[in-house]
Amino acid sequence: MTKKVISFVAMSLDGYIAKLDGDISFLSKVEKEGEDYGYADFIKTIDTIIVGRKTYDKILSIGFEYPNDKDVYVITRDGKPDHQKLKFYSGSLEKLVSELKIKQGKNIFCDGGSEIINQLLIDNLIDEFIISVIPIILGDGIPLFKSKRPEMNLKLVNCQKFDTGLIQLHYFKIDN
Repeated sequence: MTKKVISFVAMSLDGYIAKLDGDISFLSKVEKEGEDYGYADFIKTIDTIIVGRKTYDKILSIGFEYPNDKDVYVITRDGKPDHQKLKFYSGSLEKLVSELKIKQGKNIFCDGGSEIINQLLIDNLIDEFIISVIPIILGDGIPLFKSKRPEMNLKLVNCQKFDTGLIQLHYFKIDN
């Protein structure tokens, strides 16, 4: 079975993953004790995480940590020393993903941000999207999908509605 690259991400109804200043506090609008919107089950299906440096820094700043049994590749322009399963990567994203996909193991989680997702779209490397739509219109911010990306056909395989108003959409890429 071929490994897949899966983007599991949240956005506002108008398509933003953060405010212009990087603020993601709007995500707390749907926080509910005991509800993780499928994250715990999803994380069991992956063994590798790819994340942009700005997203990684934001995650650290809010006190979240990735599971220590996963390889985490932080995509950065600035080289930093690796630490155990945490790797700072400044090479070709296409080369990295191609190498990861041929290794035995579980799927690959792309945690963003939009620059990483956009590059993976340009290189046609994202296989699935799990997008949680938060019931808020921000009006402006950092868009999940940047312009000038290629067209991609998708198939909706699941749509789940939660009592917090969050809607989660799960799409597979359809090869053209």
